[in-house]
Amino acid sequence: MNDPARVSLTASQQSLVERFRARQLLALSRCISLVENHRPGFESVLEELHDGVGSARRVGITGPPGAGKSTLTAALARNYRNSGLSVGIIAVDPSSPFTGGALLGDRVRMDDLATDDGIFIRSMASRGSHGGLAAATREAADLLDAFGFDRILLETVGVGQSELEVASSADSTLVVLVPESGDGIQAMKAGLMEVADLFAVNKADRPGADRLKKEIEVVLALRTGSSSSHVPGHHGVDLSSIAEARVAEAMAGPKPGTGAAEPEAVADWKVPVLKCVASTGDGVLEIAAGLDSHFEWLESSGRLDSNRREQAMEHARLVLERSVGRRAMDAWRAWSEGAAPDPGVGRRTPYAISREVYGRLWPDTGGTSDGS
Repeated sequence: MNDPARVSLTASQQSLVERFRARQLLALSRCISLVENHRPGFESVLEELHDGVGSARRVGITGPPGAGKSTLTAALARNYRNSGLSVGIIAVDPSSPFTGGALLGDRVRMDDLATDDGIFIRSMASRGSHGGLAAATREAADLLDAFGFDRILLETVGVGQSELEVASSADSTLVVLVPESGDGIQAMKAGLMEVADLFAVNKADRPGADRLKKEIEVVLALRTGSSSSHVPGHHGVDLSSIAEARVAEAMAGPKPGTGAAEPEAVADWKVPVLKCVASTGDGVLEIAAGLDSHFEWLESSGRLDSNRREQAMEHARLVLERSVGRRAMDAWRAWSEGAAPDPGVGRRTPYAISREVYGRLWPDTGGTSDGS
């Protein structure tokens, strides 16, 4: 559909888009920088390339600091490459609240992947984004998708309760915990139970890994209202195969003779809890299989389409919020420059000042911004 409000690309932007479509990695890097730094025309470039978005599977990887997210991300990338799949990685590192800078150390920890032409790694600073994902991460993932990567791995900052944003940017969310993370109840308090599609108990060669796995399974069972027969016991019960059985069950689909299930009849996803040692690769194959199983469940249940529609709506809301914010800040700067010499400004309430600036943006509202 013709959109008269759509901004045309400049000659340099058109050239960048053409080089991007020719799969030049330098063009991909420049497009991401354009988006990350909100340079003029970045939204026009994103819109021009948006028709290529939607083929990649996106996996969000989150968990507390020190859980081994970067190591597991690298291990998953190697597994996908062994299967002939291309991988795009976005690793978000925390920004300093004082300087705004970031170490971007995830790229250092994945340096052995840098020579693989089938893997693209981009480190990004969170820049104060409280969800652990930089504000531009979603759009950077769109660029990786449009470029043609088969799998996109989104690794978050890892700051506990603020990681929930990852669920709105990925198809599947992998929560990584280690025995030192605390018990399953603490994981539930951190809000991770609500976003996890699969749990990975990393560093499973350390004491306490089996206990943590069982505690998470107990909390999951209580949260979903499962019967006691599905709740792992605390005393001497070996449940190491429960998660693997759940993965196999989900992949198998309806039993023979029961007929093909309609999308609304597909059983709810049962979140597996798998153990691994990412540094050695032990258990990584099972985690990759679990993620594949979850994606297949999303497709068969109809959740993939509905989830992506919701994500598209949320993305549109964020773009609108960003556009309005830019306009509001332009109005604020114009007002504050004129108000600076006025000694009476300090005696006015912030609400009165806000109404005046708001009224310049939308005169028909009478300067009221609170909906009254």
